Amino acid sequence: MKRCCEGVGLPCLFKGVGMASPRPPKYLLIFDFDETIINENSDDSIVRAAPGQVLPEHIRQTFRKGFYNEYMQHVLAYMGDQGVKMEDFKTVYENIPLSPGMPDLFQFLSKNHELFEIILISDANMFGIECNLRAAGFYSLFRKIFSNPSGFDKRGYLTLGPYHSHKCLECPANMCKRKILTEYLAERAQEEVEFERVFYVGDGANDFCPSVSLTSADVAFPRKGYPMHRMTQEMEKQQPGAFQATVVPWESAAEVARYLQELLKKKC
Repeated sequence: MKRCCEGVGLPCLFKGVGMASPRPPKYLLIFDFDETIINENSDDSIVRAAPGQVLPEHIRQTFRKGFYNEYMQHVLAYMGDQGVKMEDFKTVYENIPLSPGMPDLFQFLSKNHELFEIILISDANMFGIECNLRAAGFYSLFRKIFSNPSGFDKRGYLTLGPYHSHKCLECPANMCKRKILTEYLAERAQEEVEFERVFYVGDGANDFCPSVSLTSADVAFPRKGYPMHRMTQEMEKQQPGAFQATVVPWESAAEVARYLQELLKKKC
């Protein structure tokens, strides 16, 4: 199946972290991070490193809908002021549990790595994602990770920036995952890598946006009962057939592994 995104093809900002395959992989698998790979929202989790494990009201009041990235900049600045250091953040990120069944899914993908190209698109931050995936032992599974830039400044404060700007009216100001996915597919097409199918595993409203762009050959795996799942159901009610991808909800990521395993059996 040929995918083409004419006029799009901006270079990706991150270099690959995985091993190159001798043959192009057949399938592209996209993961979200918060409440998908991990069983928590990592932005909420890091509050465990704050004094008393709570944020003061004046910080919480800086939140504006659609500007969560900006809000987290205030949170991190406050935590820096309170003396929270890199090791404190690292300890929290490393100990966030994976979602149910996620180790099973990752082990399945490790055994079938030549068939899947795996990327991660997350509105969390690069430092936290890398800490968690390295601690869990699955960092090398991912060819590329797209997330908000983060790092430590001269004061030792964890700083956070927006990923990009975009014109999507449905997504947060700092990130549209559909834009990232569209550009990635265009880049890979230019490199003569075409995918038979695309699989998308997510949970949130910002995962619904890219999943709408999937074709009838593709599969969306929304976490059951979370916003992405509810939004796919609402679209099907309001516009039957508008959501083209097959929808396979999951409670345990082991269900995703079983679906992919059955797919591979049919291909044999």
